[in-house]
Amino acid sequence: MFLRRLLAVLLHSPRLVERLSESRPIRRAAQLTAFALLQAQLRGQGAARRLRGLAAGPAGSLGRRVARFRDTFTQELRRGLRERPGSPPGSQRGPGASP
Repeated sequence: MFLRRLLAVLLHSPRLVERLSESRPIRRAAQLTAFALLQAQLRGQGAARRLRGLAAGPAGSLGRRVARFRDTFTQELRRGLRERPGSPPGSQRGPGASP
């Protein structure tokens, strides 16, 4: 408890904060933070640019991809349900079903 109060008092001291901000480790940490944020921003912008390019590609290209994915997913789901051992869905009785 005492250390927490001491730390709070020290961090509210403008002179100490000024001296810390001029120290080499704090300046280096700020540089690394700024670098990481800038790199993340640039990568995010690049990804957004690629997505916009994909969506604005040949007319209907994205729509065709989505439709093909949907069709393939539906086919695989139906095949999996047909090949599943046991009774078909909906014919099983749960704990609340009447006999």
